Amino acid sequence: MNEHIYPPRLLNIISLFESLSESERREMLIAYADQAKNYEPKEGELFDFEDLRKDEECTDSVGVYLKKDDHAGLLFKIKLGPHVQTLTRAMSSILCKGLHGINPEALEIIPHDFVSKIVGAELIRVRSQTVYYLLTRMKMASKAWKRERATQ
Repeated sequence: MNEHIYPPRLLNIISLFESLSESERREMLIAYADQAKNYEPKEGELFDFEDLRKDEECTDSVGVYLKKDDHAGLLFKIKLGPHVQTLTRAMSSILCKGLHGINPEALEIIPHDFVSKIVGAELIRVRSQTVYYLLTRMKMASKAWKRERATQ
């Protein structure tokens, strides 16, 4: 794994999951899924970019909200519809926490290879498309936000 590519917060989460057994990993994923509400946008909160939609690879709508922090890093919030699966809820918490404060350039070069280290090979096979979905959406939001900013 390319540790230098991952921000420290995400690397800590990856390391934690790698140290767990399959059953402990599933329990931890459920715990992260339960935290998804903590990473939803709050009423009246303002963002630099918002992207709410339902893609065909997802069971419900997913909103990706981005704002720049005071240090030119990105902060993400994710709004998930009521029918979004537990694994997607877990990944939303993991990514919001692990990518907190990342700069857009660093986000763009993060490979998807860490996902299997968190989720585990068995769950990857079952849900191969959706486990990568949120990271892809976050990268797309960052690129769109940068384009918008460049045209202003």
